[in-house]
Amino acid sequence: MLHERIARDPGYDGVAKSLHWLIVLLLVVQFALAWTMPEIHRGTKPETLINLHLSVGTLILLVALARLAWRLRHPVPLVTNNVPFWQQRVAQANHALLYLLLFLMPLFGWANASARGWAIDFFGVAQLTRILAESSPLGRALGDVHIWTSYVLLGLVGLHVAAALFHRLWLRDRVLARMLWR
Repeated sequence: MLHERIARDPGYDGVAKSLHWLIVLLLVVQFALAWTMPEIHRGTKPETLINLHLSVGTLILLVALARLAWRLRHPVPLVTNNVPFWQQRVAQANHALLYLLLFLMPLFGWANASARGWAIDFFGVAQLTRILAESSPLGRALGDVHIWTSYVLLGLVGLHVAAALFHRLWLRDRVLARMLWR
């Protein structure tokens, strides 16, 4: 009986799944770029990998905004299996923090690029305006915050993945399956 109820639990729709996995792919690319970029000093120019990192960060911000807009119009499917209340709250907090960092990190990077006087050339299609004045102390500080929050983001993603695997391998419920294509 419980097995039948779990089998009928609704999953996420195709748009939600696509946006989720697109963000995952973009984050993998973004962290790979960040770890292979040249070290950034006072006179560093935003060429090649740095400019690509800025463009991918902008794309992450745009896709995260699209995902949030979609989620607000299409709420999370209810789960009828017995997920304890505290686990639901931890999952909600983790999701909220993930969304928050997906918005803040690109903005911190953009502010830092602005403070450096860099033009963000979005994949050669458009140039983003500066959001802070060149040499802005706030923009310089946000560059450090950008780096530190990247580690927080990695930790939250790790917790998210660990929870999904816990549900799949230990509890053997459909929590992970709801975000996978069948």
